[in-house]
Amino acid sequence: MAASPLLTKKTGREKIKTVLVTGGTRRIGLAIANRLRTSGWRVVTASHRADAGADIVADLSKPSGAAALYAETLRILEGTPPDAIVNNAAILAGEAGEVETLDLESPKKLTMLMAGREQGRGTVVNILDAEFLSSPSRQSPSPYESAKRGLMEYTVKSAAMFSDTLRVNAVAPGPVIAPEALRMKAGETPIGRPTAEAVADAVAYLLDAESVTGCIIPVDGGQHLTA
Repeated sequence: MAASPLLTKKTGREKIKTVLVTGGTRRIGLAIANRLRTSGWRVVTASHRADAGADIVADLSKPSGAAALYAETLRILEGTPPDAIVNNAAILAGEAGEVETLDLESPKKLTMLMAGREQGRGTVVNILDAEFLSSPSRQSPSPYESAKRGLMEYTVKSAAMFSDTLRVNAVAPGPVIAPEALRMKAGETPIGRPTAEAVADAVAYLLDAESVTGCIIPVDGGQHLTA
């Protein structure tokens, strides 16, 4: 693999902050990666697609995917754990076990691996879905809904469990990139639909907010107010 700009060194005592962004080459993930780069972060992107231009190709729908991704991140960063992880990669539909592994189990494993750091306090930001911030519907939830609700619960649980070594927060986007069929079901957004860049701004805030943990920020144009 060719040398990456993420390995560029700075002079002086300033330490470059490093962040792994899963699904960081498309849509919201790309907006997050670009936003953090402009803020001075050294960004490592991961994708399951070999042609996506990511720093690491990793299939998080496989049980071993998260561990393999973290190991490769350590290799790229010369053995030093990243300062932060943004768990963005997800799929809306598919085989139930695949959805659960990618959308829930892999973010949980990456969080636990980050919690094992020996120095400093790392940061994790999970990307949720604002549609599921309210109480579950009476209908049987889809695998995607179950996974996102599970990750929402785990965000708060892990923030308390790993407080010695991690801050764990989440951003819950509203209807940013959903196809038209889903947009029709999205409900009202009193202040307008959020952009991917607005989601990225919220992620950037949480990564830098040293006194904030266990927090979930909806970036949904006020959609949760109309539920």
